[in-house]
Amino acid sequence: MDFNALRESEIFTFGLNKINLIFKRTKYRPSVIVAVNPHVIEQNSSYFNQTLIPLFIDVKGRNIITFRQNVHFLHGTRGMRKFARDCSVSVIEGATVTFVAMQLAFHMGFKKVALVGCNHSFSQKGPANKTVIAGTSDPDHFDPQYFAGGAKWHLPDLRASELQYDTARDTYERFGREIVNCTMGGELEIFRRMPLKDFLEC
Repeated sequence: MDFNALRESEIFTFGLNKINLIFKRTKYRPSVIVAVNPHVIEQNSSYFNQTLIPLFIDVKGRNIITFRQNVHFLHGTRGMRKFARDCSVSVIEGATVTFVAMQLAFHMGFKKVALVGCNHSFSQKGPANKTVIAGTSDPDHFDPQYFAGGAKWHLPDLRASELQYDTARDTYERFGREIVNCTMGGELEIFRRMPLKDFLEC
């Protein structure tokens, strides 16, 4: 992934969850960061409480994340096959933070959205949403310390994620917008593939 291309393009980007773990390897910084999972919010609270990057955090984190000018708390609600086009009241929590970011991007008026680094596959198997304890290293995320050293995390619900991605794709298309997948490789085939270089030039 060429993060320098993102940085040089000055395009608006949403970083998710523990994106700050990649900062030691690149000068790229996202425009905003989104985190809704309670385990992620708690584990990354020290960074969230000192960064100046605008944050969109689930309201369940209000007891550990200090409210200040760059912190925006989201009220999440549930609903399959639903998509919040207006996030000023609530967002649909969904099975993945990526789905929340898609709703925020729609709310902000973006007409073309690209996914980067969304491989949609995990080596650890088990019941969806089960809370598990991480081992010494994380093989499924961009940094081996993402979920590691006994950290709690929820096993993914890939089927629910796919249903919500379908809903996001259809909602964007209904309003003349589009989500494309600029991930190199990976197993997410719901969105049209496009090289990141082409997306940045369009």
